[in-house]
Amino acid sequence: MEYDKDKVDEMTLALMWQVVWHDSYGPRAWKGFDWDAMNRLHEKGFIHDPKSKAKSVSMTPEGLEKAKALFAEHFGAAE
Repeated sequence: MEYDKDKVDEMTLALMWQVVWHDSYGPRAWKGFDWDAMNRLHEKGFIHDPKSKAKSVSMTPEGLEKAKALFAEHFGAAE
C-alpha cells in the first residue's frame, strides 16, 4: 500500500513525545517504532542514530520541540 511517509514520520515523532524522558544524556524516547520511520527521523535531524543496542534513542533539541508541537497539534484536548 502506498502511504504518505511524511505523515507517518509526524505521527511517530508526536508519539515519541508521549514517552520522552530526560537523563544525563538529554531527552530520550523508546524506539519501539517502525525502523524505516526512525531512520527517516534521523535523516531529518530529529533524533540521533537509532542503530544501537539501546532500547531508546536520543532526541535532538529540534526533534524535541517538533515532537512537542506535533503532539499538541494532533492529540491536544480541545479547550
